[in-house]
Amino acid sequence: MTFQIRYFGYIGLALASFLGSAQSLLAEEQDNRPVVKVMAPEQREVTEWQEFTGRFQAAEEVAIRARVTGYLDAVHFKDGQMVNKGDLLFEIDPRPFQASLAHAEADLARVQSQLKLSELEVNRGERLLTQQAISAEEVDSRRARFQEANANVAAARAAVQTANLDLQYSKISSPVSGRISSRNIDIGNLVTTDSSAMPLTTVVMTEPLHFVFDVSEAEYLQFARVAGGEAALNGESEVKAYIRLADENNWDRQGIVDFVDNRLDQNTGTLRMRVLVDNPDGLLRPGLFGRLRMAISEPYQALLIPDRALVSDQAAKVLMVVNSDGEVQATPVIPGMLLADDMRVIRDGIQKDDQIIIEGLLKARPGSSVKTEAYQAVAGQ
Repeated sequence: MTFQIRYFGYIGLALASFLGSAQSLLAEEQDNRPVVKVMAPEQREVTEWQEFTGRFQAAEEVAIRARVTGYLDAVHFKDGQMVNKGDLLFEIDPRPFQASLAHAEADLARVQSQLKLSELEVNRGERLLTQQAISAEEVDSRRARFQEANANVAAARAAVQTANLDLQYSKISSPVSGRISSRNIDIGNLVTTDSSAMPLTTVVMTEPLHFVFDVSEAEYLQFARVAGGEAALNGESEVKAYIRLADENNWDRQGIVDFVDNRLDQNTGTLRMRVLVDNPDGLLRPGLFGRLRMAISEPYQALLIPDRALVSDQAAKVLMVVNSDGEVQATPVIPGMLLADDMRVIRDGIQKDDQIIIEGLLKARPGSSVKTEAYQAVAGQ
């Protein structure tokens, strides 16, 4: 009996020693599991945006051309300066037009005297006709000459007006306020009215400007529904858009949609839209490229994760999620827009309590076991 007790005692000690070793090996194995940093999705109210590339255009652009032919006498601006509506830009030698005006005025005076004489002859003839001292045919002739003199006076007055206009057109003024380009002709050259010739210069309005861009059919429908209908996009209510230049990071420039084209381009399937943009600092110039964004959704509560947590699996996007047992699971998701702080909206595929692996993705294979630590975002990352 004593031997049996000792025998079973040795077996118990050996079993206890084995179990202790197994637990030690299991603990050692668990300690060697890779460490990953995880976080739960951040909840935030966001608005989704769509971005486009477009170009600034002048709200008004005028090619300055001469209305009369003559030799250029003077230029009254410096290339590239700002001009106001009505400012004198060019002067053409006015002497030929002054002479033409004087000739037209003299001709008007001549036909007016003929008209007066014709009127006197008609009145005299009608008195003589009542006395039967003149024939009716002669009176009719005098009346015809009077009507002809009236027509000659009207033609002479029109000639005076034309000559006066030509004299006024010898001074060329700016029809709009804006920035003027360089002159394309120098003093002493002949200026012509040929429409195929190069304009004397151009003036563009730089305050405000238009920003023109093209959208697809699907994008237009999104905008129209968010804005409250197509009428809202045509200036009946303020639909805001935000713009930045090539060297800018913030969307500080704001504009209002003021035009949507009346049909889609059949060749490209796009629709042209236009935004009116203020230019108080004068930095914007027609022809500049920029980026524009407009809202394509109402504000809503979204789940966000750092964009670098997304993993590509062929055409799909997945997130590595650690379950309650410490096991890594590859979860397909539908990503949304990327925010300025590199946070990515996740439209579907995760829950607000999921533990998403942010750092240590190379150590996290689907189905493997990992140890987790809380991820702390670092400013600037």
